[in-house]
Amino acid sequence: MAAMSTLRTDRVDRGDAGEMDLHIWTPDSPPRAAVLLVQEIFGVGAYIRAVAARLADAGYLVGAPDVFWRFSPNWEAGHDEAGLAGSMEKVQQLDFPTAVGDCCAALTQLGAQPGIEKAPGVMGFCLGGTLAWAIAANAKPSVCVSYYGSGVPDMLGMIEQISCPTLLHFGNQDPYIPNAGVDAVGAAIAGREGFVLNVEQAGHAFDNHESAMFHNEGAAKAAWAKTMAFLGLYLPA
Repeated sequence: MAAMSTLRTDRVDRGDAGEMDLHIWTPDSPPRAAVLLVQEIFGVGAYIRAVAARLADAGYLVGAPDVFWRFSPNWEAGHDEAGLAGSMEKVQQLDFPTAVGDCCAALTQLGAQPGIEKAPGVMGFCLGGTLAWAIAANAKPSVCVSYYGSGVPDMLGMIEQISCPTLLHFGNQDPYIPNAGVDAVGAAIAGREGFVLNVEQAGHAFDNHESAMFHNEGAAKAAWAKTMAFLGLYLPA
C-alpha cells in the first residue's frame, strides 16, 4: 500500500523582492533525504503535484518552488493549446539567472528541514530540467535528475561546475530538442563518473500523464525506474 504524504506551503525569503512559495510534501515516516522538484512551464499543477506525491511515497521530503512567483504567483495552466500558449508567454517573462538563484535558495531551505542528513537532490522537467542543470552548476545538490531540459545542450559549458551525480533523460523524437543536441550532451559527459544519459523512444514531456499530446507510458515507466534506481544509489530515502 502506498504511503500517504502531507502538503504544506513554506515561504522562501528573497529579500526586497518578497517571498516565494515552496510547496512541501512530507512522507508519513520522518524523512532523511529531500528532493527539490522544479516545475514545467505549466506551473506546480496536477502533474507536478503527482510527481511530488510519488517521491514522497518513496520516502523523500519534496519541495516544489513557485518558479514564476515574481510576475505570476501560483501560475497553473492546463495541458491544452491555450495552456501551452499561456505558459510559453510566462517563460518569456522569466529572468533565468534570477530563477536559478530563487531555486538555489529553495534548495538551501529544504536542506535545513529537520532530519535531512545531506544536501537535497534536484529534479526538474521541461523548463525545470534546464533549471535543474543550472542549479547543479550553481549550488551543491547531492544529485541532479533532468528530464528533457531543452536548454541543456546549449549550457554544456557549465559541466565543469557540476560535481554531483547527474542523470539526463531525453526522447529521441523530441521536436524541441534535436538529436544533435542530445548527441552533444552524450559527448560532453563521456567518461565523467556519475554522469548518465538515458534516451527513450519518445517525444517531449513523455512523463507527463496529464498531457494527451505528449505522454508516452512505456517511456515514462522506463525512465522513472532508472530515476528511482539513480536516487537509490546516490540519495537513498
